[in-house]
Amino acid sequence: MNFKKVNNISGWIIWAIACTVFTMTREASVSFWDCGEFISCAYKLQISHPPGAPLFILLGRLFIILFSGNLDAATPNLHAAVDVNLLSSISSGFTILFLFWTITHFAKKMMVKKDEVITPEKIILIIGAGAVGALAFTFSDSFWFSAVEGIVFGVSPLFISSAFWAMLKWEEQADKPYADKWIVLIAYLIGLSIGVHLLSLLSITAIVMTYYIRRYKYSPKGAILAFILACVLTGVVQILIIQDTVKLIGWFEILFVNGMGLPFNSGMFFCLALFVVAIVLGLRWAARKKKHLAELGILCFTFIMIGYSTYGVIMIRANADPSINMQNVTNPMTLVSYLDRSQYGTWPIIRGADFTAQPTGNKDEGNIYEKNERTGKYEVVGKKEGYQYDPADIHYFPRIWDTDNSQGHVDFYKQWLGIDGTEPPSTQDNIKWLIGYQFNWMYWRYFMWNFSGRQNDLQGTGNPRDGNWISGIAPLDNWRLGDQSKMPDSLKENKAHTTLFMLPFILGLLGLFFQWKKDRKNAVVVFILYFFTGIAIILYLNQAGPQPRERDYSYVGSFYAFSIWIGLGVLYVYELLKKKLKPIQSSIVAGGICLIAVPLLMACQEWKSHDRSKKTLARDFAADYLNSCAPNAILFTAADNDTYPLWYAQEVENIRPDVRVIVTTLLGTDWMIDQLRRKINKSDPIPISWAHDKYVGDNRDYVPYYDQGGIVSKDSTMNLNDAMAFMANNNDRLATQGGDSLNYFPTHKFYIPVDKKFVLSNGTVDPKDSSGILDRVNINLTQNTLYKNDLMVLNIIAANKWKRPIYFTEPQGLGLNNFLQNEGMTYRLEPLKQQDPSGADAVNTKAAYKNQVSNFYFGGAQYPNIYFDENSRRSLMTMRQAFSTTGKALALIGKKDSALQVLNYGYKMLTPSSFPYGMVSAGNMHDITSLQYAYACYLAGDIKKGDRIADDVISDCRQQIEYYNSLSDTDAGYFQSDLQTAEGIIKELQGMRANFQPKK
Repeated sequence: MNFKKVNNISGWIIWAIACTVFTMTREASVSFWDCGEFISCAYKLQISHPPGAPLFILLGRLFIILFSGNLDAATPNLHAAVDVNLLSSISSGFTILFLFWTITHFAKKMMVKKDEVITPEKIILIIGAGAVGALAFTFSDSFWFSAVEGIVFGVSPLFISSAFWAMLKWEEQADKPYADKWIVLIAYLIGLSIGVHLLSLLSITAIVMTYYIRRYKYSPKGAILAFILACVLTGVVQILIIQDTVKLIGWFEILFVNGMGLPFNSGMFFCLALFVVAIVLGLRWAARKKKHLAELGILCFTFIMIGYSTYGVIMIRANADPSINMQNVTNPMTLVSYLDRSQYGTWPIIRGADFTAQPTGNKDEGNIYEKNERTGKYEVVGKKEGYQYDPADIHYFPRIWDTDNSQGHVDFYKQWLGIDGTEPPSTQDNIKWLIGYQFNWMYWRYFMWNFSGRQNDLQGTGNPRDGNWISGIAPLDNWRLGDQSKMPDSLKENKAHTTLFMLPFILGLLGLFFQWKKDRKNAVVVFILYFFTGIAIILYLNQAGPQPRERDYSYVGSFYAFSIWIGLGVLYVYELLKKKLKPIQSSIVAGGICLIAVPLLMACQEWKSHDRSKKTLARDFAADYLNSCAPNAILFTAADNDTYPLWYAQEVENIRPDVRVIVTTLLGTDWMIDQLRRKINKSDPIPISWAHDKYVGDNRDYVPYYDQGGIVSKDSTMNLNDAMAFMANNNDRLATQGGDSLNYFPTHKFYIPVDKKFVLSNGTVDPKDSSGILDRVNINLTQNTLYKNDLMVLNIIAANKWKRPIYFTEPQGLGLNNFLQNEGMTYRLEPLKQQDPSGADAVNTKAAYKNQVSNFYFGGAQYPNIYFDENSRRSLMTMRQAFSTTGKALALIGKKDSALQVLNYGYKMLTPSSFPYGMVSAGNMHDITSLQYAYACYLAGDIKKGDRIADDVISDCRQQIEYYNSLSDTDAGYFQSDLQTAEGIIKELQGMRANFQPKK
């Protein structure tokens, strides 16, 4: 029996199993979060958000061509999403292949002495170890999640696994001529990986340690020095190569263009030529002097740069003006900003201030440049600024640093740490946050999801009910989290509820201890890989809370490393069994027991929550938004899940390309505003009254309110177009204390004039509503500062002058809510007076009825027993809310037959088996939405359906109350609001039932 042959064949069998599983369970269309953006960019070679993923986009385009058989990216493609999902699935399958070979490499070193003939039982044992570890990672929660959707996290682990495996191949051949070709290959893989995601850089440390152990005599001092060098090299690649080489290009570009008057890009080409010359001269010097390490280092740098060169695609395609062109990276100066993620801000890692510190001023962090074709130079259009703090507020290792409370970060710090924030937090508070939140909640919890079990899919914030890790061992789980048997049925039956009885975790620990005992040096290498792809990320990211989504996908590299130990745990079981059984029997039994107890158990438990083969929700949700808009509409969206699926629907499947999607969170950037000025797909340019110079760079990043007096009388309103002109006029500016000047707005009251004949003629207002048309729409602002994105929303509305329909995906806070009418899933700005903004007046029943009954899709919820995670349920909740709102409005105006048609259709298509009515959720919003549906059914006259929904919701609320009352006083304190809400829901539903029962 030839080990090499068996090892190769077995690896490919495991690869086939993994690829089959991932392909069978991959999402049937686009997924939520960044997937819509990445797939759209892959289809048309467009530019994704910073810092970009050019190689992923190129690979995605290749898969679309290969598996759709279509070279034309200008026509609709219904298969592109599935093809990019397949890229993740195949890449993840190769990750499993390299993991298998990595485990068998370590297992062989531990069980077979040098030059020893490998016996059949050891071959079986080693292959069994590889299979158990590789399949355990295949069926792990976090890795499987990314393996079935078109996302960079489905491809980036491939570079970690292939680079680490290549280093082990070098280790096997290190004494042979040309063995260092493997190290050059690793450098190339690392360079390529930058074009997917930076996670793979964290494998550099383990690779360097492997080199040290193989090349040099091991000593504690040498190991420490090698470790320090490895950390330095990781930083060199992360900072000097990825960022500083581009900054150097930018420096030469400014020197050549602004300083010497040469053409654009001349500095970039000179710098690139300089790199080539330096590399050639360096290689010649190293060869002449026989400096092998220097030669190897220069070659590695060269191949990293060759791999990194995929970023050239970003500039090439940005200059082609694609529809999605994030940050408009058309020149070296914008490439610098793109790669340093300047629009996302910075955070402290080593030194900084806590969240209670008050800035003492701003510090200049560089210029913002714009390419000026007219002058042939790069013009300074603003400053990159950061906060400056009193030196007394700066200390080492700040963990609670974020002063921005727009997402509740400051409040969450206070809640988690039990502080009021009036005094600077102590060192103990920082350590408590590091250990309690960042290590425990944002890492260990995810780790144990994968190798112990998961409570449910609710995104938790530290309470005992939502998203904790569990084991399935009742005494342990009940001791940690309270009596799990008293949890509401909707959580006990949640398909993400998995119980692995800690078996993968225990087997991994056994493998760790066994490798430490048998092969301590390589145990250190695997531990370093685990540490840097897990714990080190926590230290680097320094996360605030709460996060907008669970972040477990960031740590799959460490789960990969732990899966190596799971595989090696088979060897420990073998050592135990061979005391009682024959060697061949011990190998078979050890492999068989571990295979059943770990990967098979994981597959059975995880399959139900990872099978997305019938799920098309993100695509359908986007189509419902777009189909809720009138032709040639302007649709203001928020971000991520309100935007990326819509981009996909328009760019790839050509769904409603006439609608212009405007992302309000990006309207604070000049490049996004500029893109609105040109036609995209079938959408004409957006009207904007300000010229480019009024918003470029940091111009009008914010405009404060100031009552100058005399401009607008206290009780009068100002035409919004006039207000925009006033704020654009640099002659009307406030003098600031620093000697600068600032634009301002002089009143909180504005109006949009309305031409009644015009809004009737172009269909803005239905003729039946003509009597309600206002002469002008009055806007009363409550905020004292308008940021650039708010200003541009108001500017577009004013400049549009009711020519194009304007919609929002959700009501917003610019004083317009009383003039928004629901038309299915969107809210249209109408010049109509609403008597009751929360009643029938707030719904265009004709448009909403038509859209929901004729134009809506349901993402798989029309099929029974389809799993939708919490994020998907929020989208389905929006759909259900839309149906109940329309049904209620129709019933209130006496159209009960139409109301019943809408409500029955919504009930049929959002099946209770896939999307129950009674279900625990954050703030009980799920049950509140269902309550409103029941109320709409009662109003429409369907008492039985109303009762059926009410029964489900009341049952869930009663189970919640019973659960909350079973908790300790401390744990129950988390749920006082939910408890009161559940009691209120029961009371209201019971009152409804009594009010709507037929009179006897």
